[in-house]
Amino acid sequence: MAGRAAQSGRVRSDGTHEGFLRHENFRWLKIATIISLLAIVSYLLIDVQPRHNGGSWFGYTLGTIGVLIILWLSLIGIRKRKMSRGHWSLKAWTSAHVYLGLSLIVIATLHTGFQLGWNVHTLAYVLMMIVILSGVWGISVYATLPKVMSANRDQTTEAQMLASLRSIDRQLHDAAQPLDQNYAELVRSSLDQDPFGGGIIRRMANRYATCKTRKAHDEILLIMGSQPGGKDDPLEKVGSLLGRKRAILARTRKHLQLKAMLEIWLYLHVPLTFALIAALVAHIVSVFFYW
Repeated sequence: MAGRAAQSGRVRSDGTHEGFLRHENFRWLKIATIISLLAIVSYLLIDVQPRHNGGSWFGYTLGTIGVLIILWLSLIGIRKRKMSRGHWSLKAWTSAHVYLGLSLIVIATLHTGFQLGWNVHTLAYVLMMIVILSGVWGISVYATLPKVMSANRDQTTEAQMLASLRSIDRQLHDAAQPLDQNYAELVRSSLDQDPFGGGIIRRMANRYATCKTRKAHDEILLIMGSQPGGKDDPLEKVGSLLGRKRAILARTRKHLQLKAMLEIWLYLHVPLTFALIAALVAHIVSVFFYW
């Protein structure tokens, strides 16, 4: 009995590592597929005169289903703030969020009856498609970047990388004291510059053309090549420290770039979702106002 219990515990434990896309053997993919197929078959079999459109009873039905799904999907932010397990765990909720969100492509398109124009109704449809596409982008990012981030960090945390930079800066400050003024100025420029400045665009691009550390290191190496020093030469020590700082900076900047790519899509997805809800309200009010 104890052996079976332990084995069962291992199975449950292993199951917790299952990704949200594969949750419960793709349960929500199957549900979303069934919903989409039912919508398509109904659209093909039900005769609406003079043609399918959002103002028909069938169009209202699909529209109501679509709005309810959108409103439910928007609650995932509230769900993330509540810790619980079980049937409606966060993993199950996220899986449903993804696949039901994709099913909206079918439901909303059939709701329009393929009749689009320059109006608030089409605006709501376009915003919905943009929200879905941003969500797909977010899924692809979360599926690939965490492994890249882990490999880049090489078993170190962001805090440890920043602590290493501060430690090297202190060593550089001390090591630069015996240097001539011109050489010490190169080190000071590295110490004074914010190595991560430039805003989100520079961080996303990971382009730091004005990096003072790289410039100081290159110039120190050039000087060392033309003026070979001894083992205890202060310039040798400074050059070594600048090289270490340059390597840690490259790793840290790469980490911050990947981290920004993981987070930036939310700054698009969430505001666009609120814009979609506002457009849906305008869409619904205008429909009933002119009905």
